[in-house]
Amino acid sequence: MALVLSSHGMQKMTARVLATLLFSDQPSVTMADLAETLQASAGSISGSLKMLTSVGLAERVPAPTSRRDHFRLRDDAWAVLFTSQNETIAAMQAAADTGIADTGGNGPAHHRLTQMRDFYAFLMAEIPTLLDRWQQQKSQGSSPTRR
Repeated sequence: MALVLSSHGMQKMTARVLATLLFSDQPSVTMADLAETLQASAGSISGSLKMLTSVGLAERVPAPTSRRDHFRLRDDAWAVLFTSQNETIAAMQAAADTGIADTGGNGPAHHRLTQMRDFYAFLMAEIPTLLDRWQQQKSQGSSPTRR
């Protein structure tokens, strides 16, 4: 899993931490647990967890019997990650709009920027529907792989 993630652009240590959280049989793990499992420094684990929590894949969870921070893969992490991409998509759409205004109306740049804007507008319109369908499918207990 970590190899697939890192081959598609994720930092290697972040990919390893994500894979460890994904495959862990424990409800949550500490940074020390991750460092020991991955034979990595506390700093690299900390940086990876910071990135994973910032995008909504991992979360810090309370552990009443421990003074250490515990982390886990967030429930429905993939839908949360997909939803968080809306800000990026909206920013790209706005950047394309600005570029279209700056190009003055015609030419290859105007055409490329118009395609970019239209694509991101399409995504912004479709993502809520996809997420609604996903939630409905989850609530019915069905899966696209179990049809």
